[in-house]
Amino acid sequence: MSQPIRWIALAIALLFLWTTAVFGQSGPAPALDAAKKQAVVDEIATLFNRNYIFAETAKKVEEALRAKLKAGDFDKLATAPDIARAVAAVILDVSKDRHTGFAYDPAAAEDIRRLEGQSEEEANKVRERQLEEARRDNFGFRKVERLAGNIGYLDFRVFESPADAGPTAVAAMNFLAYCDAIIVDLRQNGGGDPAQIQLISSYLFEEPVHLNDLYARAADRTENYWTLPYVPGARAAKADLYVLTSARTFSGAEEFSYNLQNLKRATIIGETTGGGAHPTRTMIVQRDFILRVPFARAINPVSKTNWEGTGVKPDIAVPAAEAFDKAYALAVEKLAAKTTEPEKKAEYDWILAGIQARQNPPRLDPKVLKTYVGLYGERKVTFENGSLFYQRTGPKYRLMPLTATLFALDGLDSFRIEFVVKDGRAVELTGLYDNGERQPSPRTK
Repeated sequence: MSQPIRWIALAIALLFLWTTAVFGQSGPAPALDAAKKQAVVDEIATLFNRNYIFAETAKKVEEALRAKLKAGDFDKLATAPDIARAVAAVILDVSKDRHTGFAYDPAAAEDIRRLEGQSEEEANKVRERQLEEARRDNFGFRKVERLAGNIGYLDFRVFESPADAGPTAVAAMNFLAYCDAIIVDLRQNGGGDPAQIQLISSYLFEEPVHLNDLYARAADRTENYWTLPYVPGARAAKADLYVLTSARTFSGAEEFSYNLQNLKRATIIGETTGGGAHPTRTMIVQRDFILRVPFARAINPVSKTNWEGTGVKPDIAVPAAEAFDKAYALAVEKLAAKTTEPEKKAEYDWILAGIQARQNPPRLDPKVLKTYVGLYGERKVTFENGSLFYQRTGPKYRLMPLTATLFALDGLDSFRIEFVVKDGRAVELTGLYDNGERQPSPRTK
């Protein structure tokens, strides 16, 4: 049986070995003579022509490498890491495909041999080590929480195989099932397994949906990906959906974003993604070199193309650092526009005031702040080290301005205070609760 197509995942163990290979070699790097350089180029040409998703591009890669070799461009490069870097640069320059790669990495090559070799015991050792690393990383899931306003937030960094990470993904999606809106943060997600993309996406649709196809040239085979007919727990099919992206969002994380964007299921907010739409296979070249060859391409059922080289363009373009606040504000605004319940409307207004203050923090003159100092019944406001502080009967809280008269309490989200000012003087302090309750306290001193 043929192996299923897999996206390259930037967090898998072999890639970790890859990225540390050149900088973490033990012992001196070996030198390569002319015959060895020729053998490296010959084998890369064979593997690219046999496997790369675009036959014409593979031929151009071969021609470019042979031209560089013939012109003597590689002659001044003696060591294996130097040759690998130069070859990788040529492959990337010709293919424009960021899923390609070439490196000198004896450790990763040895791991591949163990995985593909006859010894099941050795292969199991590699798998167990990789699985233990994935478990310690919680399979890439960093945060799942319910924000104020019943808005869910999910931050994960890789789409690990559901064979291992499925229960963690199911737990995360069940936690979010009854949220009115969900923000999925892929700003640091580098890709992974299409089956995990399929599993998580299945929680976001009620009816069967065609997500994506992956076509492999050498095998002349297409794999179709639809949402699953069954998932454990409830689906969040009615929740408004927002996906956060950055220039680092890549590969399978781009597929997830692109699928939902084309299906008009989510609003993509952030930066244009990296632009890698080709699943990749890792191969050994001349025993100690590692070659990444994109062997398949995504074909979206709606657009009939993919995001290779262009990236996924966000529906709302903002710097990645601002994407969360933008998504949260949009989610709240949309929910506020739909509700007729005063309590919910008050809650949404409360959240928006906080978001707007974070985005555009007011800067108040200390002279103005000092006019608020005083006693308001049992409530006391003081000015210390450039900030206002509030105290009732318990601890003292630093006041953080949301507007010129409205303040949040540092460390207490459910309560705020607002000053009523007349003729340049605060005459009343009103305690505001997130449930809409208001407690006015006239100034007494």
